[in-house]
Amino acid sequence: METRAIEVKSKANPKISIKVIPGHFATNHSHVNFYIDLTKLKTCHKYAKLVAAELAKQYLGTQIDTVICMENTEVIAAFFAEEISSISNSVNSGKEINIIVPEYNSNNQMIFRDNIQKSVWNKNVLLMISSATTGKTINRSLECIQYYSGNIAGIAAIFSAIDATPTDIPICSVFDTEDIPEYRSYLYSQCPSCKNKNKIDAIVNSYGYSKI
Repeated sequence: METRAIEVKSKANPKISIKVIPGHFATNHSHVNFYIDLTKLKTCHKYAKLVAAELAKQYLGTQIDTVICMENTEVIAAFFAEEISSISNSVNSGKEINIIVPEYNSNNQMIFRDNIQKSVWNKNVLLMISSATTGKTINRSLECIQYYSGNIAGIAAIFSAIDATPTDIPICSVFDTEDIPEYRSYLYSQCPSCKNKNKIDAIVNSYGYSKI
């Protein structure tokens, strides 16, 4: 499977690249025809900093108090906060910005403990996610943020297959479907690979993939 990997470089900064693998993959919400490997960008400080700098350019005029991290984006979020608080022409120049991660209870609901809620309550919150395919994870996260009275300042992703949420909140990303024009996401019942009886190459999520 790995021998099919293709390198895709960012239009904004060619030093940032991802590996995409064509095939038949199953996520929690859909089937997709490409696995997008974001591991290097989330785990290597050098590349995480480059991604953070590109995302920060899109939020210099947006008030942000807290970044809520989904899908292992904490390293990028920390560099992002440093970037927007250190640039002189940013509205967040000199600010302290919180980086937090939600917890999941026994019912798999996102929650924030009492000591963390103060970073969400009436705060301008940026949601950071590694990839957005169907938008279900984003919608679930936004419901949680709104439950704790957070103000949605924006949504940032490394890769996004959608431009905005159903409520018209834009999703800013480093990579999108212009970088991978053949990328497709399907409901299980509508997946053409399944209809053609092609085997699933791997089960994928934000942590990576497991071959079948």
